[in-house]
Amino acid sequence: MQTELQNNRDLLNPPPAGGGFRGLTKRIIPCLDIKDGRTVKGINFESIRDAGDPVELAILYSEQGADELVFLDITATVEKRKTLVELVKRIAANINIPFTVGGGISSVEDVSLLLQNGADKISVNTSAFKNPGLIQQLSNEFGSQCVVLAIDTKKEEDGEWYVYLNGGRTKTETKTVDWAKQAVALGAGEILLTSMNNDGTKNGFALDITATLSNLLPVPVIASGGAGTMEHFKTVFENANADAALAASIFHYKEIEIADLKKYLHQQKIPIRL
Repeated sequence: MQTELQNNRDLLNPPPAGGGFRGLTKRIIPCLDIKDGRTVKGINFESIRDAGDPVELAILYSEQGADELVFLDITATVEKRKTLVELVKRIAANINIPFTVGGGISSVEDVSLLLQNGADKISVNTSAFKNPGLIQQLSNEFGSQCVVLAIDTKKEEDGEWYVYLNGGRTKTETKTVDWAKQAVALGAGEILLTSMNNDGTKNGFALDITATLSNLLPVPVIASGGAGTMEHFKTVFENANADAALAASIFHYKEIEIADLKKYLHQQKIPIRL
């Protein structure tokens, strides 16, 4: 009876548009950045070092209670090749959580192949920026819930956040807010927002741009770049309204265990799946 009443209340009080996912459980998402078949991690998108076997890490995170897993083939676009499908297949066979794959995706055929090999969602970045119609194509073909737009962004001296392409190598003159709004209008179902200023620094997420997008857009925003402490996750959920938080090195190097992080967030009254 209580559940029925609650459901009725939820129907009468739908979440607000623009970052309207506050009532839902917040997600913790480890990220596997892949280079030459290995998991790697850098600082500010540079100084790349090895972080382990991607299949082993994927199994570990799935067992530890990660809500989702993101796999980014970070040199696929620059090397003008496709994502490592065999590796995707091996990881997917060993985990039971939603699995997002990105890197080198530029067509409906690319996505179809990855979904057939175990991906649940795909992430597009440079290819979508160069050909925005790709977002619409993918959304029409596979549904917007399958299409994650990854945005690598950097705050410049003028105080504005700009879009970067090719794994953070190429600056554009497009402001992140403008690109995010356009992409969502075209059918992107989720935004994976990585702050290049914060990436790998462990000084915390970029709260300003994350909050701007979370409160502006009608789709979930995943905060990425800068996680160093459990408190950083609490802050990005509470102060920037992020729907999910993604991290890499703190998980890869066992600085924070996902189960411990979730326990902490639960104690801090953050809605989390234990």
